[in-house]
Amino acid sequence: MAKKKEDKKLTKDQAEKKIMSLKKDLFNIRFKKVNNQVNNPAQYSEIKKSIARLYTTIKNSK
Repeated sequence: MAKKKEDKKLTKDQAEKKIMSLKKDLFNIRFKKVNNQVNNPAQYSEIKKSIARLYTTIKNSK
């Protein structure tokens, strides 16, 4: 829950940087998922939700 509040306080540039790092993590998790090396499969959906949340905050900040 604390992450959601922190994400809302980010500036547009900070949010975009965080989105890029989350996309890299998502890319790596996809490869691990194919190779059956994922420790936490729910992490994939959590990262996708975080990216969507950040896009929403960017859209609403305009």
